[in-house]
Amino acid sequence: MSTLTEAPPPLAPQAPESKPPKRRGRFTPYWLLLPGILWLVVFFALPMIYQASTSVQTGSLEQGYKVTWHFATYWDALSAYWPQFVRSVLYAGTATILCLLLGYPLAYLIAFRAGRWKNLIMILVIAPFFTSFLIRTLAWKTILADGGPVVGALNTLHVLDVTDWLGMTAGDRVLATPLAVVCGLTYNFLPFMILPLYTSLERIDGRLHEAAGDLYARPSTTFRKVTFPLSMPGVVSGTLLTFIPAAGDYVNADLLGSTDTRMVGNVIQTQFLRVLDYPTAAALSFILMAAILLMVTLYIRKSGTEDLV
Repeated sequence: MSTLTEAPPPLAPQAPESKPPKRRGRFTPYWLLLPGILWLVVFFALPMIYQASTSVQTGSLEQGYKVTWHFATYWDALSAYWPQFVRSVLYAGTATILCLLLGYPLAYLIAFRAGRWKNLIMILVIAPFFTSFLIRTLAWKTILADGGPVVGALNTLHVLDVTDWLGMTAGDRVLATPLAVVCGLTYNFLPFMILPLYTSLERIDGRLHEAAGDLYARPSTTFRKVTFPLSMPGVVSGTLLTFIPAAGDYVNADLLGSTDTRMVGNVIQTQFLRVLDYPTAAALSFILMAAILLMVTLYIRKSGTEDLV
């Protein structure tokens, strides 16, 4: 008796080992970033370095300026113009709070209640951008003119008595007072508050409001527990976009204010263009930048959100 066994099938030939193909275009993202990086270097980094060197120079325009590492310019500028720094922070902070109080209800209306009127309201919000910043500010000189309807209505309601007691106005006059400067800042930077708030509110899922209602939450509780916490990225973004340019603004204080309402931006402009004291102007600019950077860092940490719109 013999047993037949099948021979094992022949092994398939193994393919020679090949190296993985080289990834083509792995440097493409860096090439795409190059124009933006060059733009930042040429128009941001280099001017910053130049201003930093200017702030530690000594000399005059006639004799020329030389880098002598004179850091005392910073202390001299701060000690001489600290009231303007404080005034800038107060005016910018007041305008930011007013923009938040005015912008949040409007952004909420656009996001949840506007319906078919949403696009029209959005156009009205950004309509001020269609005209020059200077023209918009000059328009407030007519609105707040002495003897005008606005001042007359405020006198009738005795609002100016309260603002005069607070030091925001001077008698029956609104122009050339802190109130006029704050009104100009609020109007000019209000769209920068509304747009981030609207974007943040529109992202909120409407089913969350329905779920809160199903749990018998009142509208005020729904807003406090659901809507406002979820809109915090827009609140943080809007307040930053409003406060930062308002703190360095000089147009509103120049056109709507007086010598008693000068902000640090007015001082920097005067030092650069009139007094021609370039080291002091550069030092003031860096002090303002450092102060704003410190306040913004602390504010973002305290707000508890890094998801900015």
